[in-house]
Amino acid sequence: MIKPGIIFLPHGNLQYSQLPPGKRSWVARESYKAIFDISEKLEFKIAFEASGETLEILAREAPEVLDELVGGIKEGRIEPVASPHTHIMIPNVRKELALHQLKKGLDTWERLTGFRPITGWNPECGWCWYIPEIYREAGFEIIIADADSYFLSNIPGLREKIGLKYDIYGHSNKSILFNIEKEIENIPDMLNRFFRPNKLKNGLHIIFRSDMLCNILLWYLMGATEENREKPVQLEEVRDVLLRWRDRIVDGNGFLMPYAEDAEYIGTTAYFYVKQFGLARFFEPAPESIIRFKEILSIAKDLKFNPITPRDAVSIYQSVDGKGFEHIENSTAWHGGYTVAWSNTLYSRILDPLCNAVLDGLEDIGIYLGITDIYNEMDFQQALYFLGNAYVTDARWPPAPTSPGRFNVEEALISLEQANECVYEIMQKNRIENLKSIYSPVLMKTRISAARMELMSMKYFGEK
Repeated sequence: MIKPGIIFLPHGNLQYSQLPPGKRSWVARESYKAIFDISEKLEFKIAFEASGETLEILAREAPEVLDELVGGIKEGRIEPVASPHTHIMIPNVRKELALHQLKKGLDTWERLTGFRPITGWNPECGWCWYIPEIYREAGFEIIIADADSYFLSNIPGLREKIGLKYDIYGHSNKSILFNIEKEIENIPDMLNRFFRPNKLKNGLHIIFRSDMLCNILLWYLMGATEENREKPVQLEEVRDVLLRWRDRIVDGNGFLMPYAEDAEYIGTTAYFYVKQFGLARFFEPAPESIIRFKEILSIAKDLKFNPITPRDAVSIYQSVDGKGFEHIENSTAWHGGYTVAWSNTLYSRILDPLCNAVLDGLEDIGIYLGITDIYNEMDFQQALYFLGNAYVTDARWPPAPTSPGRFNVEEALISLEQANECVYEIMQKNRIENLKSIYSPVLMKTRISAARMELMSMKYFGEK
């Protein structure tokens, strides 16, 4: 009988909302290094995701942490997992830009670590019809998807049964998603898809994460109740959850991914107190969460799980036909939310039209110059880099009454300004700077300046 597998995949993002730039290296050392150390001490295989921009920050500000990550990859103990170069919400940007960002993320991984990942992370698990297409085209063989979104879209009446309403303003539905468990426990086909790789016709394998597993582990790491219980989650409860799900895997032919969540919750409080309690507490030290993460891994070993990575899952366990992914509702995201929640905030409604206008300008200049693909044109790369950074989700999230950090929004504005300057340089180089009917850098500079005045005049959550 095959031994059931278990995957732990912490997701790293140093562009995190409300994570001050001056504290990013501290988070890398406090959180990421702790994760790598535990993996080494317990000889426990894990996967680790980071955007290209997160790797760039590590290389500049915490190179020893990057070195430890590379060492774990070389030993075969850590599988690298890539994502868009900037932490963007893929369904909220144009398909061509998203594909470009995925390729750039892979290029950055290869440049800074020497390894080119085959497993991809989809930020916030935001879904739209072309997600499998662009990940495969970028060179990925595996991606992580949200099981809860899949179940809600493929099981008739499930949303109504568990009491989940459409939410285009936030994603405070994680506790409701626990109710999915009792609805699928007697549906063998759905359980089989949850436990096995799902192979699509284009060759891409999709494996699932779910809040039914991840959220209770997050509660345990934080030692908090989310105001849903009298006392915090206990280690024995974590053990019972893992055991209950393990015993549903027929003949051990399958795996669980009980933690595919933010890496920063291991070693710091990250965004927990903002998200769950509306408190202006960000990225505080949480050394006890490191101990608890180690306990969770030890329990997994005690329960006879085989520590694996996504790459192992595809090679060890028999894949099922990837059916039903075309039914996943457009714009769904993890935690029972929707990507339109990210594009619906005040910050998005101001920033997105400017980003789109700069991209329109780049595309129009390309058409005028007879360039068929600006994304592969060397002279356009710097503009696209800054524009990608301007689309970063963490300058747009969360919605009122909380907010991103003022510095998060400022970084996006600076990136917009830099992208606009790059467009002007392209026009100058091609001697079309006077063709303002195509694009006017001066007018765009004025528009960005007006947006800056509006955005910087606001009060941001946590400011006194």
